[in-house]
Amino acid sequence: MKRLLLIVVCCLGVLAATRRPAEALESELGISSKAPALDVEHWIQDGNGFFKPVTEFKPGQVYVVEFWATWCPPCVASMPHLAELQQQYRGQGVQIISISDEPLEEVEAFLERPHPESKKTFAELTSVYSLTTDPDGSSHEAYMAASGQNGIPAAFLVGKTGLIEWIGHPMELDEPLQAVVNDSWDREAYKRELKLREEMQKLQQETMQQVSKLLSVDKVDEAIALIQSRIESAEAEEIKAGFRDVLHQVKFSTSRLDEETLAYYQERLSQAKGNALAVGQFAFMVYGAMQQGVDPGPLAPASIDALTAEVQGADDQLKPMLYVVLAQLHMGTENRAGAIAAMQQGVEASEGSQKARLQEMLNELQEQPEQK
Repeated sequence: MKRLLLIVVCCLGVLAATRRPAEALESELGISSKAPALDVEHWIQDGNGFFKPVTEFKPGQVYVVEFWATWCPPCVASMPHLAELQQQYRGQGVQIISISDEPLEEVEAFLERPHPESKKTFAELTSVYSLTTDPDGSSHEAYMAASGQNGIPAAFLVGKTGLIEWIGHPMELDEPLQAVVNDSWDREAYKRELKLREEMQKLQQETMQQVSKLLSVDKVDEAIALIQSRIESAEAEEIKAGFRDVLHQVKFSTSRLDEETLAYYQERLSQAKGNALAVGQFAFMVYGAMQQGVDPGPLAPASIDALTAEVQGADDQLKPMLYVVLAQLHMGTENRAGAIAAMQQGVEASEGSQKARLQEMLNELQEQPEQK
């Protein structure tokens, strides 16, 4: 199962595609920066003839410059929302521009595929906004690299004066977009919010270095006391919440799963309901802890139940790896039959070389002796 673990780490790590907007404060490109001109090679979708290719941003117009890829499930999951937003603001001076850096042929082949949750193809779904690809990577360099963004999807909201007003996940775009369109967006307040996040990240990093040193010499009580002191001294509630997260992580990883920490993780799992990727990441966290000798208590069966409920409705690209995680959890709870059943479903949900790898893993599971 070690090879299984390695594959899931890589796949879930890529699928998560996290980003850190606070880094835009110190980068070459950030909030209040003039949005770089666009030099996109292939304009594939144009809003059914409504939009023209964009190089310079026109005064008085609002633009969303979003970066995506065909291999990125969170990007694909954002497409219906982007289409809805473009329809909502159609004719109101808003243009959404999605940019991949893949070859034109790959994007065109992807667009021919059916969308898993509708009767439309991806081409039909995305036809209402501007979907593009820029294989030379110049747009990615000008926006993603220049602003320190390290994952997709990522959206840059360009306001009516051509300045970047907001950077974040496209699924969180609604409120800032509405405010920018209505001229009620407080850019300086948003910059202060990002500054607070940056301070929290730095303080957490410093604290975690100290905590790691204490844990390395089995000083668990001292590590917990240090984190609790950070919670008490923090002035901003967001920073307090961040350190509470760290506190529960330390308690969980050191087998100190008290009622407070158990309730915290049960709430996290409950909040992930309806998001197959989030449930899968939670389940994998639980399995990883079990591999380190941690007893997750009721979190193990709860994760199995939650993931079982989500996997059937997950994106087709995500299903195989979710079934692998489910199989791992079943093995961790000594349910060999459940593990085999999950791996069989993973094989059925996969194709090509991935299918061959999962079939080999299934064979290994089936060859393992029954545990008595």
